[in-house]
Amino acid sequence: MPKTIVFNKTHIVDTTNNSTLVYEFPISANFDNHEVALESVSVNYSWFNISSALNNNQITYRWYEPNANPVNQDYTITFEDGLYEVADINARIQFEMIKNGHYLINPQNQNVFYFEFLVNVSRFAIQINTFPVPTASQFNSGGGVNPSTGAGDYLNWKTPVADTKAGTSAWKGFPPSNYNPIVTLPASNNFHKLLGFTAGFATAENSGNNTNLSYLSSVAPEIQPNTNVYISLANVENEYANPSTIIHNLISTGSAFGSTILDRPNEFAFNKLTRGQYSQLRLQLLGSDFTPLKINDPDMVIVLLIKEI
Repeated sequence: MPKTIVFNKTHIVDTTNNSTLVYEFPISANFDNHEVALESVSVNYSWFNISSALNNNQITYRWYEPNANPVNQDYTITFEDGLYEVADINARIQFEMIKNGHYLINPQNQNVFYFEFLVNVSRFAIQINTFPVPTASQFNSGGGVNPSTGAGDYLNWKTPVADTKAGTSAWKGFPPSNYNPIVTLPASNNFHKLLGFTAGFATAENSGNNTNLSYLSSVAPEIQPNTNVYISLANVENEYANPSTIIHNLISTGSAFGSTILDRPNEFAFNKLTRGQYSQLRLQLLGSDFTPLKINDPDMVIVLLIKEI
């Protein structure tokens, strides 16, 4: 009859990542002819998809500022560690652009921005849209193409003013000719993988053209790099696998951030334990690259079954 081993947060030995657990036996145990399987796992979905540790937390964009030197200013947006959907990424970008004064205000008193990321469901892709920034004459005469309506109408629009209390800047000035902001996904950062674009991808300036531009990701987006979480147990003997210690794959797809992921396999997949005498069992939760996953909520229960063959 299988014996039960229960891991929980009291067995965590790396409080930085909360993903390495060690079960100490009361006395050393002999495993001469034994197998192990996962009975169940309960863990809260609390690992980020954007972080400095994943090196996927930065993008840059270029904005024309007539009073600056040089007039084309590059801005880097650094995302705080967190779990982001595409809408959250947009919101974080817009927060930064408000601080920088890089937006206009339509007659409904809504902030209008000049690039965005969207989910294109029918193409299974992420889409980047950029819009032409108007010239002063277009803005003041109500001409040009504005991104909120797609029509040539800037009538009754406003420019933002500085707010020292909120830490925001005033409008930086109009360009002599239309341009679309250049959005760059740096090759030195893995943000491009989240959206499915190539490393170093950059949108076009489209100088002098009063038109919107759209770009579709070229490969499948990986908005959550660690959708699959591998459960690894030291001393597992599996000559057909590399790494040989993987005993289960936990899937987070469809789970809300902070919710409990509960997995009970329909059948137990037993793996042979390496023969020997053990004083402990060491278990790890690994990301898709087989490195320890950084889990923010340590509350978890992992139940193993060990049986003699």
